[in-house]
Amino acid sequence: MKHLIPLLLIVSTITPKAAQSGLLKSEFIYETAPFPSCHASTIAETSDGGLVVAWFGGTREKHPDVGIWMSRSEAGKWTAPVEIANGVQYRKPDGSVHRHPTWNPVLFQPASGPLMLFFKAGPTPQTWWGLLSTSTDDGKTWTEPRRLPENILGPVKNKPVQLPNGDILSPVSLETDERQSKWSVHFERTSDFGKTWQHSGPVNDGIEIGAIQPSILFTGGDKLLAIGRSRQNRIFQVASDDAGKTWGPMTLGTLPNPNSGTDAITLKDGRHLIVYNHVPGTPGQWGGRRTPLNLAVSNDGRTWQAALVLEDEPRVEFSYPAIIQTYDGLVHVTYTWKRQRVKHSVIDPAKLQPGEMVGGEWPK
Repeated sequence: MKHLIPLLLIVSTITPKAAQSGLLKSEFIYETAPFPSCHASTIAETSDGGLVVAWFGGTREKHPDVGIWMSRSEAGKWTAPVEIANGVQYRKPDGSVHRHPTWNPVLFQPASGPLMLFFKAGPTPQTWWGLLSTSTDDGKTWTEPRRLPENILGPVKNKPVQLPNGDILSPVSLETDERQSKWSVHFERTSDFGKTWQHSGPVNDGIEIGAIQPSILFTGGDKLLAIGRSRQNRIFQVASDDAGKTWGPMTLGTLPNPNSGTDAITLKDGRHLIVYNHVPGTPGQWGGRRTPLNLAVSNDGRTWQAALVLEDEPRVEFSYPAIIQTYDGLVHVTYTWKRQRVKHSVIDPAKLQPGEMVGGEWPK
């Protein structure tokens, strides 16, 4: 693949935050849009080397008018947001429509084949269902979304990974509708680009550690490590030694988590990056604040060092990040900016200067 974003456009838009080593660019995907609220962005590099970003937008989260919106990078600029999917179920006799909100789009470009868009529709995360749409022209047009098979959701927030044998392994989680909802991690595997699926899990009981929205890291050979959000105020971790066929016990890692979404990747050089809010949660409560937004780096996926602070304004929300590494080696992060816009940062991982976190504290 060829990367089409000119380097001059990257270095010409450096923000004051770029004084931090490795941060090359920080920008909004859009300045104005026909919806007031947005959340849960996702980003992918397409087969032609371009970038596409999607998110859900509408009146507010859970409102029936929430749809899936997308922008594409063309000649270094983002196209105006367009709605590419929604939760319309049917049209009523009076001409109005019955629709549900949509949720958590996930873009994924396999090594070959069309660009994939997974998303959810339904009243709540406890009752939603998974859908899949594909694009053969790098996100310009999309097939009509098709509902995934019963008991298959597709990736819930973070992107799948493609294994050496070509299988696509999706990180999945469930939230039950009991009074104390059980949050459990599962995995789904397809060897034919989403036509048929295999399901495994749960890998935790959903109570002792309530965990959702995993990301999958490669830790050598057939070894994988899934990490993500928990209700226990720390990032969870669970490992597999057989390419995701079976998983060991889930434990809590060292990084704090205020019950807020995270994302992580394994870099080409073998290191790992996680984007998250480095904020302790409040035991017994829903979570903590979702600022600052941080980037940490690790050699093994378990011991982390501080790398960047992407946002640190107090009393607002920076959340639900997505992260990828593109063909040219750069790292791209998108995230929710105050529930109003989607922001995009470009990072050179070779220029990061990690610092130790003593006692779990982010270094000053």
